[in-house]
Amino acid sequence: MDWTGDGLALGLFEADIQEDGSLVEAYQALDKALEGALSDAIADAEFKGKPDSSVAIRVGGQAAVKKLIVVGLGKSESLTLETLRRGAAAIAKASQRCKTLGIQMPAIAEDSAATAQAVVEGFELASHKDTRFKSKQEDEEETPDVLTQVTLLGLGDQASTIVKAQQIVSGVILAREMVAAPPNDMDPIAMANLAQAIADDHGLKLDILEKDACEALGMGAFLGVAKASDLPPKFIHLVYEPSQPARKKLAIVGKGLTFDSGGLNLKGPGSGIETMKMDMGGAAATLGAAKAIAQLKPDVEVHFISAATENMISGHAMRPGDILTASNGKTIEVNNTDAEGRLTLADALVYADKLGVDAIVDLATLTGACIVALGGNIAGFWSIDDDLAASLKSAADSAGEKVWQMPLEAKYFDGIKSPIADMKNTGPRAGGSITAALFLKEFVKDTPAWAHIDIAGPTWADKENGYSPSGATGYGVRTLVNWVVS
Repeated sequence: MDWTGDGLALGLFEADIQEDGSLVEAYQALDKALEGALSDAIADAEFKGKPDSSVAIRVGGQAAVKKLIVVGLGKSESLTLETLRRGAAAIAKASQRCKTLGIQMPAIAEDSAATAQAVVEGFELASHKDTRFKSKQEDEEETPDVLTQVTLLGLGDQASTIVKAQQIVSGVILAREMVAAPPNDMDPIAMANLAQAIADDHGLKLDILEKDACEALGMGAFLGVAKASDLPPKFIHLVYEPSQPARKKLAIVGKGLTFDSGGLNLKGPGSGIETMKMDMGGAAATLGAAKAIAQLKPDVEVHFISAATENMISGHAMRPGDILTASNGKTIEVNNTDAEGRLTLADALVYADKLGVDAIVDLATLTGACIVALGGNIAGFWSIDDDLAASLKSAADSAGEKVWQMPLEAKYFDGIKSPIADMKNTGPRAGGSITAALFLKEFVKDTPAWAHIDIAGPTWADKENGYSPSGATGYGVRTLVNWVVS
């Protein structure tokens, strides 16, 4: 074995371990070099190579490494990029007190670059810890050895791929930290400042429309939501332009409610109001994607848009029964002030629709109905274009971010018809995520391809899962990046 360092991590298939628990011949020389530590670890833990299984032990004697980490990859014929990410995440969690670490994973479909990218993504996302809002305690233990070098073994020179993966991860971490931040830290002003920082750091164009400019554009739906907040609304338009001619022009729109009280339809006890800082998960994914794409520099022009505000209560708050006029002239009867996200998205979509882009994708933590339908791990999506739907599904599959296409059932629009306006902002409880998508569709008229992704479930996790921590997950960034560069 050529690798020498503090730790060695291996990914093993079920077939690498024989029925009697011994290793196949390919690993026997390595086991000998490790003075039997590999076979001992497998035997002691009854390790079978199953997915999401792992074992870590200290290695004694004169072996070249001090710690051995083994993760299961399941059946070789079922190996996926997501299996590799999850395996790398397990390695990251077990690599404490290693300053140097070597990781050996089998290449998927003989694609060393894709394998390296998946391993780096899983490892770095699992390693990220958000401690910004913790104070250091006097009795805190001394920091253990810090990992300073990770080497991918057996995959050749993957320096450029590693950098690419780290650029994508930087966007995911930005999105995580935006969603995780308390609402007194990540408010509309802070979000606009963050967009400015991304623009300054990566050479993007930025236009922040203040309230007066939004009024001039007739953004009555967005401003109706914003009226109750003491903080000014911020309409964010960030643009990445490639140095070469763009082969396509895209827009990504993210819901940017930095806190959602429900408005006068106030969220009640047990509603999870304390987590409503995450209602800007769409905007977080949008800005996270902007940061990653600006570094990757694809030959695609991308517009990143978010109408950022709070949904609060005050004497100025929009009321149930109010009628708002969006910037395309559509009138909306407000029958629930807690269905505010679609109102802000309405004007953001009209704005994007006027840019002459080839496709628009919006992301929003929009409905509890989507969580009821698909649970907490899967986003629902709707599209008016089959090619866009297929490309988004492929992008999500490659990212390991689960999506499920839902129907745009035209008949369901009857549920949001209003007797006194063009539409209501909510319909019946049944099919609530579908009527929300149909509502948004009314604000995209000139763009040939549009899709809406409801990320209410996967934006926030109650418990750790693989490389995603409990809390903010950064969901959507990697899907958007894959879609843009495809």
